Amino acid sequence: MRRFVDFFRPKKGPEAEGAPPAYAGVETSAPEVPASVNAEPSPVETTSTTPAAEPAVAAASSDPPAEGIEAQVIGVLRDTFDPEIPVNIHELGLIYETRVDPAGAVYIKMTLTSPMCPVAGSLPPEVAAKVRALPGVTDVNVDLVWEPPWNPNMMSEAARLQLGMM
Repeated sequence: MRRFVDFFRPKKGPEAEGAPPAYAGVETSAPEVPASVNAEPSPVETTSTTPAAEPAVAAASSDPPAEGIEAQVIGVLRDTFDPEIPVNIHELGLIYETRVDPAGAVYIKMTLTSPMCPVAGSLPPEVAAKVRALPGVTDVNVDLVWEPPWNPNMMSEAARLQLGMM
């Protein structure tokens, strides 16, 4: 039985199948810097009965909310491509879960098209590095999993259309 990605490779002689890479996941962390360091509240004009101190405190926080970070993480995933398939990893269905906690720690549960995938050692660290570069991200944990196994049904309609599978 041929792997899904084999349909997109140029035909060559028989390829030797090796053991899957001994890769358990990627954990990275960046040093934490409190948002309040060197932050000064900006003057805020108020026309309501709300005390001026509340908006000034909100203005002092420079970290984006967790919802904003999650949207940025998904944007990064949509800009990251499996080098063998011309579709981003989010649309391919390789991302099983993304979570961002209020402190800015990001958890990504992902898989690859096959345990024999040649990018098993490079794609998860690439994802972690791109996410770590986002403003407000304090920690990144990319968990590479094999259950449930990926299959072409996990692709979005857009990915299937792009690959001519509809």
